[in-house]
Amino acid sequence: MWHILKNKSSSVLIVLAFFLLMGSIMFGMAKPVSLNTEDQTIVTIEPGMSASDIGELLYKEDIIKSVIMFRVIAKVYNIESSLQAGEYAISRNMTTEQIVKMLAQGQTAYRQITIPEGYNIDQIAKLVEQQKIGDASKFKELAQNYAPYSYMSGIGVAYKAEGYISPNTYQVPRGTTEEQLLKILVKEFDTQFTPSMRERASEVGLSISEVITLASLVEKEAKLDGDRPIIASVFLNRLKQDMPLQSCATIQYILGYPKAELSIKETQIESPYNTYQHMGLPPGPIANPGRASINAVLYPADTDYLYFVADKEGAHHYSKSYQEHLELIDKVRI
Repeated sequence: MWHILKNKSSSVLIVLAFFLLMGSIMFGMAKPVSLNTEDQTIVTIEPGMSASDIGELLYKEDIIKSVIMFRVIAKVYNIESSLQAGEYAISRNMTTEQIVKMLAQGQTAYRQITIPEGYNIDQIAKLVEQQKIGDASKFKELAQNYAPYSYMSGIGVAYKAEGYISPNTYQVPRGTTEEQLLKILVKEFDTQFTPSMRERASEVGLSISEVITLASLVEKEAKLDGDRPIIASVFLNRLKQDMPLQSCATIQYILGYPKAELSIKETQIESPYNTYQHMGLPPGPIANPGRASINAVLYPADTDYLYFVADKEGAHHYSKSYQEHLELIDKVRI
């Protein structure tokens, strides 16, 4: 009897020892491969990759210690089929469990891009490439005809997406395509142009595209926020009196660069965007305006001004007649 109990005890101890050993091994395999918090690798999980494929990739990149342990943990949490494609910034000080959960939750790596107020498509495209988010030429090519909303369907515009990108700071998932980026940016504009703003546009007799086109002119002409509603009123007053807008900003848009003093020849450039030669608004926006410029058009100052000129500090001076305008030019540009 004692001999039997002794044999049973020995067997139990052997089994316990085996499980403890296996547990220790498995625990070791699930531990981070490094304790260095800055030891990080960008890994791309392609669509259609299985848990086994992902485990093999992570093992080859020296991010996990065991493919088997990776698969076991994914199976235990019942998320083997929930691992998401994308680019991930994975630190080697993460445990296998943390990595599995990161992939299941789609916590992809991000790049940041800040779009300043008044930037146009060409400038934004350069930013996109500088931030290594996409190709500038591809972005511009897509922006020419990207118009998911009816108010973007301008005729004769350089870029249909011009004006409809909200200046902001965006966190963009790594691996985002140029088209996906455009979708993010334009969708943000559509969200930011609220129902109350749409209602106000209707009240003042302007379409969304007209509001944004005017706002883009205000954005490029004004340096000081206090000038925006007054400049907007000047443009609106000139439109009511069938006067050409004569906005220097539209000539600069045609030229592709800013220029303080325009020549007579430059104001005669043949282009639908030339507001010296063509009556009314240009075909579409010349930049992506900020909220202050949009509000200036929706809520312009109540003035009789028809002209403005900027001094050397960027402040604007206004007049009701051409003669007054000429006198102001002589005063502020001395």
